[in-house]
Amino acid sequence: MAIVPDISPKEQGLEQRIQQFAHMLELQHRMNSKVHPDWFNQGFAYYRALWIECGELMEHYGYKWWKHQEPDMEQVHLEIVDIWHFGLSMLIDGRPMADIATEMDQALEQASLVELGILEATEALVAQTLSTRFFSVAHFWQLLLAAGMSADQLYRSYVGKNVLNFFRQDHGYKDGSYQKIWQGREDNEHLVEISDALQVPATEFETELYAALKQRYAHHASSEIV
Repeated sequence: MAIVPDISPKEQGLEQRIQQFAHMLELQHRMNSKVHPDWFNQGFAYYRALWIECGELMEHYGYKWWKHQEPDMEQVHLEIVDIWHFGLSMLIDGRPMADIATEMDQALEQASLVELGILEATEALVAQTLSTRFFSVAHFWQLLLAAGMSADQLYRSYVGKNVLNFFRQDHGYKDGSYQKIWQGREDNEHLVEISDALQVPATEFETELYAALKQRYAHHASSEIV
């Protein structure tokens, strides 16, 4: 389903966007710390993970002119959120998150965004990332625009995926005991379904989403035993 873009820097409250950026940066730091307590000093190649995710996005969108392909926009949006995870990791540099968030917002204010197709916007982000090994919020925003996602969609989807990532780590993702397929569907699909159904205040979204994932995963595990 086509979504009308609503992510112009002028269209969203400056303070709200900076707060959202700061919150996502903090969540990313917590997630990275769960994977490795001293992640910041490990020199992980987040830029490489980012461009690989871009390749996966292009697979879901479709680029093969020699066969019939239909864009899977739900998966494209999920890949964009995954790209954002790695981009945020590249931006965290030890300064207060609020300072980094303000700098991100300023980059958007100063950017001259151009209208690109999804494949072209993805390639532009990859080219910039590989040439500089730095994450450009402006290049990412062009991809967000091309995919028809709003800033609020990005925020809610990011928070949801962050909760899922924590859930995975808490249930054996690192040692390989976690089951990514629940009742014949990938956990990402369950995440989208549960998120869309949750009707809770923003302040309770993360807690309630985690609880709902836990309940559904437990049901899957018990059915596997039976």
